[in-house]
Amino acid sequence: MVRQWNNQRLREHIAGYLFILPNLLGVLFFIIVPLVFSFILIFMDWDYLKGLDGLSFTGFDNIILMFKDDYLLTSLKNNVIFTAVTVPASMALGLVVAVILNKHVYWRNVWRTLFFLPYVSSLVAISIVWSVIYNSSSGPLNSFLRSMGIQNPPGWLADPKWALFSIIIMVVWTYIGYTMVLYMAGLQGISKDLYEASEIDGAGAIHQFIKVTIPMLKPTSFLIAITLIISTFQVFAVVNVMTKGGPLNSTMVLSYHIYLQAFQHYKMGYAAAMSWFLFLIIFAVTLVQWRSQKKWQQHF
Repeated sequence: MVRQWNNQRLREHIAGYLFILPNLLGVLFFIIVPLVFSFILIFMDWDYLKGLDGLSFTGFDNIILMFKDDYLLTSLKNNVIFTAVTVPASMALGLVVAVILNKHVYWRNVWRTLFFLPYVSSLVAISIVWSVIYNSSSGPLNSFLRSMGIQNPPGWLADPKWALFSIIIMVVWTYIGYTMVLYMAGLQGISKDLYEASEIDGAGAIHQFIKVTIPMLKPTSFLIAITLIISTFQVFAVVNVMTKGGPLNSTMVLSYHIYLQAFQHYKMGYAAAMSWFLFLIIFAVTLVQWRSQKKWQQHF
């Protein structure tokens, strides 16, 4: 009887492992193996056009090269500026829109859909449309500015001083819908008793927003901040479509620099070293925020 029960348990275990076997194989071959191989490439030089015969050991040369690469420093600086502006701007505008739509607004679902639509649309298609809008000579934006009497409007994507800022505007526009949806979900969880109690104490709308709404949305803000920081450090498609890192490397970011080294200059080992460098940056930022979250929750 016991032996029959054990055999049945064994068959159930085998059946369970067979069900998850395709996923395990997918994780193994498409995530773990490439991850380990990319780490090994840090210490190698690989011309992938020659297959595995193109592998050669270089030691720490790729890591040393990173400290001498001026383009890497420029890319990192642009990434930091991009993240430092995009994340707070997206969160602030998304919160404002969420608070407005959370009130009694006509066609709330229509407005919510319109704001969320850019986030779920193709980023490549959006980038092409905004490239046309930003066209310095015949784009609708500069045509409008000239009609308003501005004789020398910005060159936008063609101007090194404006190119990164132009991309930030477009990306913030796409992120507003994402932050708005999460903030609206957070607003639904705030008890109305808190607002009624603050009204009894004589608090106005602005005071309620600062003293009640923002503190109660700290967990939501934390989630949004983490996801946006990770996303902005990985920005690639927008730069690839709109500027390709130019003009004069003013929009060069880490992901695009890694792409150029790997698939334009065939330096897969150096690209792998920079990829792990980017991973460590994101990992460090996430750890700092994770520890900050515990402090927030303690005060909360």
